[in-house]
Amino acid sequence: MKSTDLARKDRDLKKARKKQDVLERKMGKKDRTVGDFINDLADLFFHDTEKIYNIDSSEEILELLEDLKEDQPGKQWNNILRKAIKKTQVKQKDAALKELQEMGDILPD
Repeated sequence: MKSTDLARKDRDLKKARKKQDVLERKMGKKDRTVGDFINDLADLFFHDTEKIYNIDSSEEILELLEDLKEDQPGKQWNNILRKAIKKTQVKQKDAALKELQEMGDILPD
């Protein structure tokens, strides 16, 4: 093996270990921050540049919305939803926000 191959394998191994450590730390935390909810929601969305498709059909999104309502104050709910939608960079943001609000029984601002 060439030294470049060994160096690449070493980098990949370090990257995998770091990712595992980060995941373990995140799983150890019970309380999620606002940023955690935003990232988790954005990761669950199935979308293209136009719209988010799986809002009404995903049980995981519903469970995350329920956790959001338990863990965060009411004034943060719409902000979290908006920022998660914005992170996807879809064009139909208002429709997605309305669907999420209806799904989670969250009143609009």
